[in-house]
Amino acid sequence: MIDPDRLALEFQNLLIIESPSKKEGKLAYYIADIFEALGYKCFFDRSAENTGSEVGNLIVKIPGTVPSSPIFFCAHLDTVGPCENPKIIFDKGIYRSDGRTILGADDKSGIAILIEIAKVLKENIFPHPPIEFIFTTCEEIGLLGAKYLDYNLIDANEGFVLDSENPSEVINAAPSSYQFKIEIKGKSAHAGLEPEKGINAIHILSQILADLPFGRIDEETTMNVGIIKGGNYINIVPDYAEAKGEIRSHKEEKLLELQNLFQNQFEKIISSYPVKDKNLPSGKIRFEKIFKAFNIPLDDPICKVVQKAGEKVGLNIVFKRKEGGSDANIFNENGLKCLILGTGMQKVHTTEEFIALKDLIITANLVLEIIKLKSEMV
Repeated sequence: MIDPDRLALEFQNLLIIESPSKKEGKLAYYIADIFEALGYKCFFDRSAENTGSEVGNLIVKIPGTVPSSPIFFCAHLDTVGPCENPKIIFDKGIYRSDGRTILGADDKSGIAILIEIAKVLKENIFPHPPIEFIFTTCEEIGLLGAKYLDYNLIDANEGFVLDSENPSEVINAAPSSYQFKIEIKGKSAHAGLEPEKGINAIHILSQILADLPFGRIDEETTMNVGIIKGGNYINIVPDYAEAKGEIRSHKEEKLLELQNLFQNQFEKIISSYPVKDKNLPSGKIRFEKIFKAFNIPLDDPICKVVQKAGEKVGLNIVFKRKEGGSDANIFNENGLKCLILGTGMQKVHTTEEFIALKDLIITANLVLEIIKLKSEMV
């Protein structure tokens, strides 16, 4: 039922539409027109008020042909950069950019698949449950569309996010992520004439970071410092410094242990400096949860459905843990149980990104089989 040529053509159409985070409007209205022309109900939520995007999340409702619980499928509208004036090359079954920009298969491959599925459902009569498509904005800058999605508009309580690499690998677990920010306030002074009157905020910050573990902490936990700022002139003792980073783990208790370790190290170093001017040096450390871990057991019915669907299309499905975050983290946290499906996208977030057309077709067939099998679970 999947039309490979039609799928390929639509995918190419999507790739040339620029849709960086917060500027997803052109792409959103383009695909909304497609779904409305097919006779499906489309509407946007009001998430743009919080995300800063040109549009809200796009929701598409496809009526079922059997009395069954609805399911949803999700793909995000936005891409990372550089994405200006993309030139797409298709050679030997592989899509690439010309090397100046990303390709955009993350996540336009998912969007193309869902458009093809909608057309197949319109052209063919067979048992299927009610289906909801969710196209989120601002996924690449903090999963903002999913975070501000109006969940009252969603009837399904389980589904699938199309936003990973290999079609045979299904993601059933992902970690929690916290971002941290450390700020240190010192005292400025001339670095040559009277350095003893200053308090070097960069030096204090470096001591805090020096004795903390970074990189891979264990098989399910990582920590990273990604940004350090401080000072304005090389001949002035810097009075301010900050560092930003993240910690991730599949176990919340390990994240709590790292936060406590951070806090203890912070207090130890700050307190070791003699007070030179009122309450200086001083500082603060903040942790912000970005997304929460999820883990869908392999004996869960949703995993069984995917496995069986894989068998029908000739895929040996392997369930894997993913270290990155996606809309699936937010959906699961909000009570919408879901797995992540791979579309074939490779080397995402780089100008070397590519995808094989055969993988796009495989995932489209997998999604169609999932829909068929879900109709049997009345």
